[in-house]
Amino acid sequence: MKILLIEDEPELAATVREYLQGEGYRVEHAADFPTADEKAALYEYDCLIVDVNLPGGGSGLDVIRNLKKTRPEAAVIIVSARNALDDRIIGLKLGADDYLTKPFHLPELNARIKALLRRRHFGGINDLVFHEIRVRPNERSVAVGDAALDLTPKEYDLLLYFLANPNRVLRRESIAEHLLGDDADQMDDFNFIYSHIKNLRKKLLDRGCGDYLRAVYGIGYKFTNKP
Repeated sequence: MKILLIEDEPELAATVREYLQGEGYRVEHAADFPTADEKAALYEYDCLIVDVNLPGGGSGLDVIRNLKKTRPEAAVIIVSARNALDDRIIGLKLGADDYLTKPFHLPELNARIKALLRRRHFGGINDLVFHEIRVRPNERSVAVGDAALDLTPKEYDLLLYFLANPNRVLRRESIAEHLLGDDADQMDDFNFIYSHIKNLRKKLLDRGCGDYLRAVYGIGYKFTNKP
């Protein structure tokens, strides 16, 4: 899962980023309004964590306001100072899903992210089941039937991305951004995507799964059991 952390306090941003990366998220960071507004407009994130007060000519609320004009479904958690009740209320009215008051505990932030992603992508359930495949995001574990399946971090992120978007054609560019973040802009081709998909499909097939990965010529891939 890919997160945009919008936070201008360097020490707090570094602490949050390190913690969330340790939990398996891909985390990108924006420290001012122009960077945050640009990233939110250009790239797709599973969740944005938005500090209200930002340098650079705008606030976190402005980022949310602009984002919701084009991506009303975007998942947003506001982090704000203890005395910023009005900002939190405005943010929720703009479409934010949740808020945390600074200072906050990192496990609570992680729990709120997971709860939000469960509601957004998986109907609020803890275990994701697609036929014989079972994924437990809280444990980052995958099983086929009763047997655990060993996936690399990239293969796991890829599988979760497909399960969050069943029957939807995912463009190669979107898959690359999901797996690599900003680094996807430096790619000359999509060979690494082909490699990860090939390996993921082989591991699933070797365990007796159906072949759910479909290539959509010239566009990308989708995960489906439909012809």
